[in-house]
Amino acid sequence: MKLATVEQMRGMDRHAIEKLGLAEEILMENAALASVVLLQRKIGIRGKKFVIFCGAGNNGGDGLAVARLIYSAGGQAKVFLVSSPKKYSGAARTNYDVLCNLFGDVQLLSRADEARVDALHCDAVVDAVFGTGLDRDVKGLAADVISLINSSGRPVLSLDIPSGISGDTGRVMGAAVRAAYTVTFGLPKIGNLLYPGYDHCGELFVTHISFPPSLYDRDGLLTQTNERVLLPPRSAEAYKGSMGDVLFIAGGANYFGAPYFSAMSFLKAGGGYARLAAPASIIPFIAQSGREIVYLPQRETAAFSLSLKAKPELLSFAEKADMVVIGPGLSLQEETTKLVREMAAVISKPLLIDGDGLTAVAERPEILLKRKAATILTPHAGEMARLMRKTVAEVNADKIDILRAAAGKFNATVVFKGAHSLIGLVDGRVYVNLSGNPGMATAGSGDVLTGCIAALQGFGLSSEMATRKGVFLHGYAGDLAAGQKGLDGITATDILEHLPQALKDDRAGTIDSKYCEPPVIL
Repeated sequence: MKLATVEQMRGMDRHAIEKLGLAEEILMENAALASVVLLQRKIGIRGKKFVIFCGAGNNGGDGLAVARLIYSAGGQAKVFLVSSPKKYSGAARTNYDVLCNLFGDVQLLSRADEARVDALHCDAVVDAVFGTGLDRDVKGLAADVISLINSSGRPVLSLDIPSGISGDTGRVMGAAVRAAYTVTFGLPKIGNLLYPGYDHCGELFVTHISFPPSLYDRDGLLTQTNERVLLPPRSAEAYKGSMGDVLFIAGGANYFGAPYFSAMSFLKAGGGYARLAAPASIIPFIAQSGREIVYLPQRETAAFSLSLKAKPELLSFAEKADMVVIGPGLSLQEETTKLVREMAAVISKPLLIDGDGLTAVAERPEILLKRKAATILTPHAGEMARLMRKTVAEVNADKIDILRAAAGKFNATVVFKGAHSLIGLVDGRVYVNLSGNPGMATAGSGDVLTGCIAALQGFGLSSEMATRKGVFLHGYAGDLAAGQKGLDGITATDILEHLPQALKDDRAGTIDSKYCEPPVIL
């Protein structure tokens, strides 16, 4: 499903009204109808009490239309205005006038406390205070109303986006509603799916408000959810070499887990041949756990990291592989980071750089531009900050644009790891992944992801598709692990062990669509 920025959504609204002849009142009515359908499903309407908080703009107009539809369906609706009704215009003004003609239970608030009794004794609250265009921190009466909504203990339906969440970044603008449900209109806004905004949405639903597919699925919308990528069939005549022969250059003193998890997850995700080139001293320790891995002991430094003297042999192995992974647990020894940079510039096969490998190339990222074969980078926020010469706060504040810039700058497919990991392609497309959970914030989880992506490339998928599929299956395996053990205490091993089931569910087509995109109503 495509996602829209706030400005793109405004453009779609203008196009629908001015070019397609869809009246603003129709769009607002459709938004309200979908919202009421959801209220009926989740709470019921007849005989129930609802409190609706409405702001000054069209989001407030949506709330007024919802109040009217609740009233006509046999429910009770009490409307509290957070700003003067004189500010309403267009369809919002029409809905205000109609609502006042129907019943007089509309009150302009001067203090949030005036709505406290009603909010505490209703069946549900409807949040229509701010829409997606909020561009400043929430203060004053609106902030007090948001606090009242959050403390009411009532289920909350937010219209379009929880009030106080930035529609473009998902950032909390001073204060924000925590909804049980959110219905977003036309298309999800980016802020609906990026954290912390997504966490404030509760269950997220979409209604296209009668936009035609040509409008909400057009090519110019470059951000979308990471929808299902089909796995190629596994041939009855498959052999280990035909399912990917990948060289993992990984490991160093004190880093035994990273090389193990990256190589072993490749096998658990269906890969054929995992060859691990690591410092000779550490291989016996890794081999105790990973017996299926083929080991290639390498020359090492005095600090037990890979030596620059290993370069000729590593390049020879790389030429024989289908793909090379470099970086997990390599350490930041100066000689080793120099080795990484020199190899990254000349390896002729598809190359995935992760972990310490990213820190090494961050010193001279221009070397990646010399590469002819596909490059995949998998940074977390700290690594992205180093690659892009920014602070962690800066990259987290503008994830989509930073990712898009990184993919273009390095001519690479880039995974920005985190809650709802993002996949950026060289052509500007960005995919938001919906599988995964907070329990996956654990040591070794990123190394498991590395192996997943390599395995999917071994299946015959392109680097872009393998990255998308690997990110999805990694997250879904984490969801399976959390479903069995809970969020607290799941480990990289748990994620690793659930990869075969993730693949099985994917092939069977039994994975819930919620892991791919929000459900559409009406």
